[in-house]
Amino acid sequence: MATKKSTRIGRIAVAPSVILLFLWMIVPLGMTLYFSTQRYNLLNPDRSGFVGWLNYRAFLTNPGFTTALVNTLILVGAVLLITVVLGILIAVLLDQPIKGRGFVRLMVIAPFFIMPTVSALVWKNLLMHPVSGFFAWIMRSLGLTPVDWFTHHPLLSIILIVAWQWLPFATLILFTALQSLDLEQKEAAEMDGAGPFSYFFEMVLPHLARPITVVIMMETIFLLSVFAEILVTTQGGPGQQTTNIAFLVYAQALLNYNVGGASAGGIVAVVLANIVAFFLVRLVGKNLEA
Repeated sequence: MATKKSTRIGRIAVAPSVILLFLWMIVPLGMTLYFSTQRYNLLNPDRSGFVGWLNYRAFLTNPGFTTALVNTLILVGAVLLITVVLGILIAVLLDQPIKGRGFVRLMVIAPFFIMPTVSALVWKNLLMHPVSGFFAWIMRSLGLTPVDWFTHHPLLSIILIVAWQWLPFATLILFTALQSLDLEQKEAAEMDGAGPFSYFFEMVLPHLARPITVVIMMETIFLLSVFAEILVTTQGGPGQQTTNIAFLVYAQALLNYNVGGASAGGIVAVVLANIVAFFLVRLVGKNLEA
């Protein structure tokens, strides 16, 4: 009886938070769904009306949608490859007994706490600027012609910026997992004459399989909505070379003032993100059960 009473009291105590969270999520989603079925342009608000699925068809058949989808997939895939590979290597290095290891760990993790807008401005104006940037200074010192990164390699530039931001996250997760590696197994491998490469591929990598899967899942969910870095540096250009799904929705809403089309694009983006998240969660579940 006391258990039922305490359970009831706990539910009552949690109810306000659950209701607030429910309203916080459902109300915006409901409004987005509503506007996605309306012809609603901020420049002509009087001409609004129900159009059904026309906004979805217009968004999906927009020539820019295919380009944005491909750019999104390339961005996510390239950033995952860079962060996972470098994250493993840096985690292994940080696990070595080096002097000042605590300071090095702090410096490696620091970029993750910098706001995306600030880091994008730093890369744009201090590192990749074709005249006064650090990379341009290095190339001139070597007798080479500086590269205008955001003109000639725009998508690669965005990939490097985003990968730099998410590399500390991958490194931290993988390094934490590496700390739990059994020292007795390591000593046994050394006694059996296992070299650095065999130890890495036969013990370290299998041990990091689950953390790597978690890193891929977490990063993918957030990378699908990369926006600030593109807005600050390239504005989706040149042309549509750096336009992803998130920026395409922004362009529909705040550049073309097409609230109906942007709402439909937002729903499409949510559906795509949930599909990806579904498969990633299944992948993580299988990995954890193995």
